[in-house]
Amino acid sequence: MNDNNPLLQPFNTPHQTAPFDKISEDHFMPAFELAMKEGRDEIAAIINNPEPPTFENTIEALEKSGERLDRISNIFFNLNAAETNEKIQSIAREVSPMLSEYSNDIWLNEKLFAKVKTVYDQYHTSPALTEEQHKLLEDTYKSFTRRGALLSGDEKEKYREISAELSKLSLQFGENVLAETNDFKLHITNPEDLAGLPQDVIDAAALKAKNENLEGWIFTLHFPSYFPFMKFADNRELRKKMYMAYTTRGNKGNNRDNKEIIKKIVALRLEKAKLLGYNNHAEYVLSERMAKTPDRVNRFLQELLEASLPFAQKEVKEVEDFARKTGFKDTLQRWDFAYYSEKLKTARYNISDEMTKPYFQLEKVKEGIFDLTNRLYGITFKRNSDIPVYHDEVEAYEAYDADGSFLAVLYLDFFPREGKQGGAWMTSYLDQHIENGKDIRPHISVVTNFTRPTESKPSLLTFNEVTTFLHEFGHALHGMLSRVTYESLSGTSVFRDFVELPSQIMENWAQQKEWLHMVAKHYETGETIPDELVDKIVAAGNFQSGYATVRQISFGLNDMAWHTLEEPIATDVTNFEKSAMQPTELFPDVEGTCMSTAFSHIFNGGYAAGYYGYKWAEVLDAHAFQLFKQNGIFDRKTAQAFRENILEKGGTKDPMELYIAFRGEEPSIDALLIRCGLKN
Repeated sequence: MNDNNPLLQPFNTPHQTAPFDKISEDHFMPAFELAMKEGRDEIAAIINNPEPPTFENTIEALEKSGERLDRISNIFFNLNAAETNEKIQSIAREVSPMLSEYSNDIWLNEKLFAKVKTVYDQYHTSPALTEEQHKLLEDTYKSFTRRGALLSGDEKEKYREISAELSKLSLQFGENVLAETNDFKLHITNPEDLAGLPQDVIDAAALKAKNENLEGWIFTLHFPSYFPFMKFADNRELRKKMYMAYTTRGNKGNNRDNKEIIKKIVALRLEKAKLLGYNNHAEYVLSERMAKTPDRVNRFLQELLEASLPFAQKEVKEVEDFARKTGFKDTLQRWDFAYYSEKLKTARYNISDEMTKPYFQLEKVKEGIFDLTNRLYGITFKRNSDIPVYHDEVEAYEAYDADGSFLAVLYLDFFPREGKQGGAWMTSYLDQHIENGKDIRPHISVVTNFTRPTESKPSLLTFNEVTTFLHEFGHALHGMLSRVTYESLSGTSVFRDFVELPSQIMENWAQQKEWLHMVAKHYETGETIPDELVDKIVAAGNFQSGYATVRQISFGLNDMAWHTLEEPIATDVTNFEKSAMQPTELFPDVEGTCMSTAFSHIFNGGYAAGYYGYKWAEVLDAHAFQLFKQNGIFDRKTAQAFRENILEKGGTKDPMELYIAFRGEEPSIDALLIRCGLKN
């Protein structure tokens, strides 16, 4: 089996990309098993090396160990997120605890840690190491201590049990959310129920029904279907039905209910933190973040809340008053807000997604983002159909630097599928690093859930989808432009509250007239977007920014509440959440809803005690973009400084050092408040 397992052979593909066309589900378990054995042998060789421990034979050797396992894991878990099925999910459930045990066998190995500590004690202040080597040494030592290396024997066993259980529970949480999302379908057969919906949304729903051999129209909880329905559907009862389906995912008391899973995850994270000497999980996480402490995060969120809540309350009142003028007589509920908010925006600015979408054809937006990247950094992209992909909708590109040298492989995967998680993300199949003197260039992927083309129209993006594309492309640039020695310090391997800076700074170009004029071309006529419409996009840029800020803060407060617990919760999950988010509450409570039970970012992703990082990074990006505004939004010199000090450096230095090297000073929250119109 191993002789013809493509995961265990050299990848005979362009740039040694993953041979998706040859991989089947049956190849994964044998590949995982063999790669784990190889990795264990490599660790044993480090431990049994009779030479005195050095940076090269211990720290670098450890960094390079498990390379094949990392490659296979990247391929497998990226597929589990973007193109999963029951077989892949079953393998994930089987292999996750095995990987957890493999990892623990490294971090909890006393002989290995003794060697690491010897090198650390000898070299961590030594001028013999480069700056990047110092950072790798520091990170390696911390990784051991943060993963239980200083624990006693019984405590280590407890740590192992907790890690294995957490990996299983996190997977189960994600599977439940995906299944609940896929299960719900609003099947409409009466054309009157479509009132208010744009034609392209109706066409997409008709195509969905046709593909399922049904008459009429099908709407789902996938964002390109759900969000337009909530914004445009005149039928209030159907909006409520969609809203309730979306906000009760994982909270229905069925076999996919996530409430007990949340309690277990939170309790286990707390137990692990206490084992390691911290009072709570947030303390543990934040000791390796720019924010440093839960108190600083909570003060940051509170400062933002005090600045934005009065604006948010005023904005909700404006929507309610507007609804009343149109004849609405009921209490404004959550399933009403997006609907009347969109109508108010259209009335105030004479702009709507339906007016702008014809100018944001996906192909043209993609070309516009490629062009922006070229203007800033000199990068060009060339599609290569010989690079294997995991689904026929995925596009593969080669990225080249200004001097013509090869930079990276970029995969783009745009549309929702039943095997794909919701949302948008950037990920990597291979991270940049130096191996035997050779610069190994990265393989990066951007995955989104954009509006699909219909039988009559190409994919036309909402303005929100345009900014999402820019956001994820910023992450991709962070991965593609990396120039470091060690893989664990490469690309987006930075503090979680710093990682959003490269992504969020890219969103700023969506508000710049010069860029919008270049990218926005009518999909039928080729006409450039009119100045009048661009002015309206820019004018509407801060529409309900107070509300949007408070909404993000509510998620951050919820996250921090779960992870600053110092005892397992005795109360109900929904009541706990309500209490945590109460300071941000702008609407009447809706019985049965719970955002935590589908909050994948913190229960099935890397944002536990880190969701505040989105707003934290907005402070950084608002302050950083001021320099582009001063010097010109396409200024190559400013872009080069951002590239050299931020994008190329990965995790080789403390993030604040990198930021100050680019900007010349620490960031100020005022830049964000001014940009959002929350401060003069």
